[in-house]
Amino acid sequence: MTAIAQSNLAAALTAEEQKILACVHCGLCLEACPTYVATADENDSPRGRIYLMRAVEEGRLPKTSRSFHTHIDRCLGCRACEAVCPAGVEYGQLLEAARFEILQSKPKRGITYRLLRFALRHIWLQPGRLKAAFAFARVFRDSGLANLLLLTGIPRELSSRFEFGLALLDGSRGFNTANLSAPANNISSQSKLSREEVFLFKACVTEGLFERVNQATERVLKANGCEMKRPQNQSCCGALHAHAGDLDGARVLARRNIDAFQNEHTPIITNAGGCGAMLASYGHLLGEDPQYAGPAREFSARVRDIGQQLEAVGFRNGTSIGFERTTYDASCHLLHGQRAAAASQQMLWAIPELNFALLKDSDVCCGGAGVYNLLEPDLSHEVLKEKLRNIKASGAEVLATGNAGCQMQIAAGARLAGIPLRVCHPVELLDAAYAKAGLYDTTQDSSK
Repeated sequence: MTAIAQSNLAAALTAEEQKILACVHCGLCLEACPTYVATADENDSPRGRIYLMRAVEEGRLPKTSRSFHTHIDRCLGCRACEAVCPAGVEYGQLLEAARFEILQSKPKRGITYRLLRFALRHIWLQPGRLKAAFAFARVFRDSGLANLLLLTGIPRELSSRFEFGLALLDGSRGFNTANLSAPANNISSQSKLSREEVFLFKACVTEGLFERVNQATERVLKANGCEMKRPQNQSCCGALHAHAGDLDGARVLARRNIDAFQNEHTPIITNAGGCGAMLASYGHLLGEDPQYAGPAREFSARVRDIGQQLEAVGFRNGTSIGFERTTYDASCHLLHGQRAAAASQQMLWAIPELNFALLKDSDVCCGGAGVYNLLEPDLSHEVLKEKLRNIKASGAEVLATGNAGCQMQIAAGARLAGIPLRVCHPVELLDAAYAKAGLYDTTQDSSK
């Protein structure tokens, strides 16, 4: 058993001691931290939380301290602090280590935390149950029941958290570009590029609620000389487990994925920033595992966002898809975890005559952060409110972002705030531009 896996916070944080000591408390992270900006509480800043971690490690603060639990829980985990830290503190790894021990100490929490823990242990680790859960969610969404309930106003009377949860689900519908798309096997073979085989990481939420994004990814990759395969037996990436402190659960899922993607050279393509950042961290997560440490590092080195893959092969331009004002919001983990936000945004530059509007603070978290919006709704709302204010000021009618959770968070917030906004993934817009440009041959019979 590794030090990080021991049920002892001192041991867990001692394993990350050099990262803790790297923080010189200069304060450059303060204004980059959405929770500090919202609360002006030093304990809700990265350096404040690191100070709390160090106090627990050194025995000056009990690991059962309510203050420690509260301020660690209130962190979004967006990792914006890492981008501005002159000492290169790997804050995300410290946060997961601290949350691991908080989970082990079993603090008394509300029903939402208990439901999350149950879901992570008994649904997310069981592929069959997870598939069934998403199937139910899709039926509920696509039947219009979620939308109907929201229109009645009843959820708001019951609970603002319940109302927002329904809005999140309804927000996953996106907007329909089916009239511009074509079946994936009907891509005209116009590319002169050499064919490259790539693997798609389906992602549980994307596959469960955003299958259209995976389909658009496949069409766009094929149009740019990439043959995509979807390895069987792949699992959830483990991001929800890691962010909640369940590192043991995250390791179980990581090992499954490494086994599923065994080819040593084929790129692994993601279209969800949160998943991509998690996959890229498997080398650290399994760094002390004698069997999986090496394969984990090799696996992480192969992970690419769809934008990075298109940038690597030199992708085609599409054609104009209209003049609705469009903006782009950077997924935190795509930006700070994979450092791929610029490559993701380049998909929009391949659409001629796009009426693009810059979004102020597009690199600031939207407040989604996995299920943070349901666990810490008040603070999440404060962060989201500023994002929506900037979106409204941009005049955008369409917003593209490279992560399913961000799509749901912003779509839900815009709906409840009465802001007319359609939210999608950049690859969906590029897919529509390719279809209009005639890169997809719609004359063929897709059943052949």
